[in-house]
Amino acid sequence: RLLYHWHGGTLTRRVQGLLELAPRLEVAIHPSDARRLGVDTGARIRVASRRGELTGHACVTEAVRPGAVFVPFVKLEESAANFLTNSAFDPSSKIPEYKVCAVRVERIPV
Repeated sequence: RLLYHWHGGTLTRRVQGLLELAPRLEVAIHPSDARRLGVDTGARIRVASRRGELTGHACVTEAVRPGAVFVPFVKLEESAANFLTNSAFDPSSKIPEYKVCAVRVERIPV
């Protein structure tokens, strides 16, 4: 979902041209949720779970469902999705649960 950076950005964050194209962490949020929070595209927001929090920039889009946000795995501006997620493993596959967690989103006052 992030064209210029792949996965955690281990390699792509080292390419200056790619960093210039996508330098900051953008959090996709549905227009109805953005309106409720008083957030426009580019606004600084905080996303918090019971495990951690991050700050990023809102990207208002209908590409995500109402009530959900999308945070890419890539670490930009010292924030990444895994700051929020659970470190528990699936009992069968032993794969960490990195894809889904409950969060609270709030606008950071200017």
